[in-house]
Amino acid sequence: MTQYDKRLVSKKELKTVCGIPYTPQHIGRLEAAGRFPKRVQLGPNRVAWLLFEVDAWLNKRIANRDASI
Repeated sequence: MTQYDKRLVSKKELKTVCGIPYTPQHIGRLEAAGRFPKRVQLGPNRVAWLLFEVDAWLNKRIANRDASI
């Protein structure tokens, strides 16, 4: 695992860095359905996601879009 693979993004960074427009509640629903990467629990009130997993999730959506054209 490279240093990039270990980079974490917060809920706020999902929007600002990754450009994901979903609410935290919708992210939670997607996670529960197995349709979004699992979060990493950092503390009792703090969670984050591995950037490379979120990036792979985004790339899969882009590939699905391109395949349907």
